[in-house]
Amino acid sequence: MASETNLYYRFKVYNEFIDWSWFALEEAMIVSKQVADMLTGLRVVIAFGYPIIGASQGADALPLAIWLLFWSWTTDALDGPLARRSSRKYQTWIGDKDLEVDMTVSVGLLIYMLQSGFAAPFYGTVYLLALCLMFWRVGVPRSMGMLVQAPIYFRFIWVAMSNTPDPGYWLLVFIVGIIVVTWP
Repeated sequence: MASETNLYYRFKVYNEFIDWSWFALEEAMIVSKQVADMLTGLRVVIAFGYPIIGASQGADALPLAIWLLFWSWTTDALDGPLARRSSRKYQTWIGDKDLEVDMTVSVGLLIYMLQSGFAAPFYGTVYLLALCLMFWRVGVPRSMGMLVQAPIYFRFIWVAMSNTPDPGYWLLVFIVGIIVVTWP
């Protein structure tokens, strides 16, 4: 009994000298915004990884490209809800650039497909030049930014289903699952 009392006293004394405010729930919620920004930043790394694997491995890296797309879509699905959970509302630069990051991932994927022979170089180059010209002239309207990603992802899903059917079908299942989970 004496040792339990002594232990309780030591914990109480120890507790009085430590600032436990860093462990408060409010502070932990701020971390969720930072985690969301890290997930968005991870998508930037993935976007620049696509041309690297396209140049180094080509078509043989298709399973890796599919895996990276799963990771990209997962982080994209998680970063918004995590950012909105923050108890303090503030904007970050990377949070404001989420759409541009999404577009960068799709362009990186297009470059991978061009390097790997999964997309015709002429059409891919014309598409990239048209995107650059359009966004240079009108900026990046949200609806247009989302729309320009669709043909790239459609082509990649087609390539995945044609060359590696099981992972290709899982991309479709993943999309349907995300729609069901996030539908308003």
